[in-house]
Amino acid sequence: MTEPLRVLLADDQTLVRTGFRLILGADGIDVVAEATNGTEAVEAARRTRPDVVLMDVRMPEMDGLEATRRILTGAPDTPRVIILTTFDLDRYVYAALSAGASGFLLKDVTPEHLTAAVRTVRTGDALLAPAITRRLVERFTQRGSDIAALHRDLASLTPRELEVLGLLARGLSNAELATRLHLAEATVKTHVARILAKLGLRDRVQAVIVAYETGLVSAGAREAAGQSTEET
Repeated sequence: MTEPLRVLLADDQTLVRTGFRLILGADGIDVVAEATNGTEAVEAARRTRPDVVLMDVRMPEMDGLEATRRILTGAPDTPRVIILTTFDLDRYVYAALSAGASGFLLKDVTPEHLTAAVRTVRTGDALLAPAITRRLVERFTQRGSDIAALHRDLASLTPRELEVLGLLARGLSNAELATRLHLAEATVKTHVARILAKLGLRDRVQAVIVAYETGLVSAGAREAAGQSTEET
């Protein structure tokens, strides 16, 4: 990808937007628009067609969750959305991931992590390691809340794909999956890609959520082999 990476900043705090704009600009990333609320974010996303949206959760008029849903619903070539939050494991972050966001960042993120995160999701990868996503899902799934669930039929998956999905949801990276299943890592990546395609999912973050919400993996499962890190 040789074209400049284009980002939309959506946050009601001027200092946050200014700081992020300076950090991204210093790394050659273009901030094409800024928004102070969800309504402005939706309009700006449609007008400027950014590659990535950095979306605050709690904003006036329309929150980041609803804005994320509107940006990611119905339009082709939708941007990747990274949710910004002050609180680790905010329940709204889980809902945003269900709506299609590619990950989340705490607002005290380091400059290096911020720019790396934006570049990571632009390539189509999920920002979160599955093990981190699992903690989020375990906390908020199966509680009878009004959070919109991802409903998917797993019948289209082969037995091997179901096995891969279950292990992925327990926090295994592609390399760990390859070791566990005695497969080449390229073969694992092919299985993951087929799972996402068959289930109509954007990335492996949503795959983790589906695995829990369909009951393939139960909350409290602890079979992860170590802690995965963000893939860049």
